Amino acid sequence: MNQAIEHSYLPIRGLKVHIAHIGKGEVGTLLFVHGFPEVWYSWRHQMVAAAAAGFHAIAPDLPGYGLSEPPSDLAQASWEGLTKDLLAILDSLAISKVFLVAKDFGVKPAFDLALCHPDRVCGVVTFGVPPLVESLSFGGLPEGFYIYRWREPGRAESDFGRFDVKRIMRTIYILFSKSEVPVAKQGQEIMDLADDSIPMPDWFSEEDLSAYTSLYEKSGFITALQIPYRTKPAKAEYAKPRFEMPMFVIMGQKDYILKFSALKDYMSSEKLKEIAPDHEITYIPEGSHFVQEQFPELVNQLMIDFLCKHA
Repeated sequence: MNQAIEHSYLPIRGLKVHIAHIGKGEVGTLLFVHGFPEVWYSWRHQMVAAAAAGFHAIAPDLPGYGLSEPPSDLAQASWEGLTKDLLAILDSLAISKVFLVAKDFGVKPAFDLALCHPDRVCGVVTFGVPPLVESLSFGGLPEGFYIYRWREPGRAESDFGRFDVKRIMRTIYILFSKSEVPVAKQGQEIMDLADDSIPMPDWFSEEDLSAYTSLYEKSGFITALQIPYRTKPAKAEYAKPRFEMPMFVIMGQKDYILKFSALKDYMSSEKLKEIAPDHEITYIPEGSHFVQEQFPELVNQLMIDFLCKHA
């Protein structure tokens, strides 16, 4: 399946950034933005489908992830920097306008790019997160909530350091595939929530695990912990807090993110309609946090239909 996907490196703001790419782009261009614990490989199914539909699909490893160089000074890494990286990728490839496809923390730089440079964005497809101009609160969650734990300097490093990369990736994929929010009890760490006796999701193969393991063995987890967990989001500078382009959200009905009450309330609010007047949300009944890997054929069809309608 991946034979047609090509790989290149671009000089982006002083770093060597890896991109996977496929397709001629007769219809348009897609820029895929991954989250954690993901890399370009997370979009493999969507890239091939997009190319078959006439699009040029580009999926970078964000700096410090996969095959891309990390920032030289991690303390200077920022959300604004990620948005600049995406814009620099488009400029480097002489792409004037693009569809953005993002998930997890990748939606933040994608949304900021769409708000700050609406002339460069045809439309936005996101997974698990609706259009946002400000971060939502995670209030009311217990101390063992995984984001609280991974925010602590040294906490995740100590937790992860007990295991090899394969075990870490296996555990995170198991935990994030469930419908419950990953929360450790007192005396537990996040990596203790799933051991070798718990099977991986049936859609996640040993080949997939090996691919992720290989890429994270190269990059490590230092940047992955800094952004998004330890870098405070700064408000982007945009003319108005409103998305002028069409937006499409694909939600897994069993994504643990739907357990966040603030998100559920927001998704049915007038606020969402105000900031993204041209948006639609589709739910996939058995879909998890990794719905694009879990149900690739269904997701691909939904995504391509939206893209072709607005290309």
